[in-house]
Amino acid sequence: MERKEFDVVVIGAGPGGYVAAIKASQMGKKVALVEKEYMGGTCLNVGCIPTKTLIANALMLHRIQHASDFGIEVGSVSFDYSKMKARKDGVVDKMKKSLEGLIRSHGVTIFKGKAEFASPTEIKITGESQEILHFQKAIIATGSEPLDIAAFPCDHTKIFNSSSILELTKLPQKIAIIGGGYIGCEFASLFAALGVKVSLIEALPSILALQGPTIADVMTKAFTKKGMEISTGASVQKIDTEGNGVVVYLKDKDPISADIALISIGRKIISNGVGLEKAGVLTDAKGAIVVNETMETNVPGIYAIGDVTGKFLLAHVASHQGIVAASNACGQEAHMHYEAVPSVIFTHPEVATVGMNSEQAQAAGLTVSIGKFPFQALGKAVATMETEGFAQVITEKKSGKILGAQVVGEGAASLIAEMALAIHNELTIECISDTIHAHPTLPEAWMEAALMSTDTPIHFPPKVRKAAQ
Repeated sequence: MERKEFDVVVIGAGPGGYVAAIKASQMGKKVALVEKEYMGGTCLNVGCIPTKTLIANALMLHRIQHASDFGIEVGSVSFDYSKMKARKDGVVDKMKKSLEGLIRSHGVTIFKGKAEFASPTEIKITGESQEILHFQKAIIATGSEPLDIAAFPCDHTKIFNSSSILELTKLPQKIAIIGGGYIGCEFASLFAALGVKVSLIEALPSILALQGPTIADVMTKAFTKKGMEISTGASVQKIDTEGNGVVVYLKDKDPISADIALISIGRKIISNGVGLEKAGVLTDAKGAIVVNETMETNVPGIYAIGDVTGKFLLAHVASHQGIVAASNACGQEAHMHYEAVPSVIFTHPEVATVGMNSEQAQAAGLTVSIGKFPFQALGKAVATMETEGFAQVITEKKSGKILGAQVVGEGAASLIAEMALAIHNELTIECISDTIHAHPTLPEAWMEAALMSTDTPIHFPPKVRKAAQ
């Protein structure tokens, strides 16, 4: 094998790895990026982009189906899921080709193959490329994959995971989704919008438990209204695949029959098979690579970013970690902070959060004020007939510091950016209420929620505000 020298070698071309490679190259370093499967990683190929493309299809269908509410008659409406799937594939292929061109335009050398540490300063590549790369600094961005369960493994014919379900070209009549976290709920919302009967099964007492009881209750009601069957506190014992469909057997509950099942109970960190032991890199009990706030591992000069660190399994967090790691690898000090990480769930209605919810703030011993403004009282939402949801701000009562925010409803994915910026910059609630927000727009909900939190509502009756408390 040929031996090549690089300043920085990045393992994994997902949203963390390719961003780190570009950043290091911008800082004048000779950079190699190694990818064993596909450019863009999980996010571009079997995660964020394909799922949101399908969700966009479903949202368009929903709008057409409700066109008569706006005085528009369209007649009978039908759709072809195989064409929806083909559009999804086209979007992914186009972005993948564009991404590879972008990376190369920054002078990054791409190697296609499996990377494995041979020592703390060398990486061996096997596969399409056969190389030995000697590096000064390395960044590990190997990501994660869907978690499989030995008791009912995915056969990708009747039992699917979040990757293989994207290859369906024909919709089932009924689907059983095991796991009511954000992945399961996104697929539940997607399939329900396309007319599939959905049974959503969650072992915890509620769906979306990590988002807190307020959002969990709102989304449970929204999903139930859409005709979904939700089983919480339900432990799956086995899945029978005999016959034409599947039967999901639950502990102390009636079994659930469906055409297919989707397993969406989490993701598994990919840290095995990378040769970490040869580099001396340590992992925790769950296989996550241990890093400090600069994203450096216990081995000087070797960094890790993204899902493999077990911090936040979110593409945008991986990208930011990539910038931090690359900066430090190139001699520019940078630190990672997690107080203002926005999280979005692309259901209908959308859900977005950042910072603490009220329960977390109170558990931390903080005295909080909560400002919650319903979309039903928001002019833009009424005009567009998207009145389901609310915007909520959590503040520290004495100082007015913004601790967290939650929003459910139309445009939540975009709306959360304002509050992420506010929390990152340690703004107070008055900074929001004193800012002029354009009218009529959805972001006005933040200004109104800010006013509610200080008991000075303008577009909400004060008596109703006090009663809500």
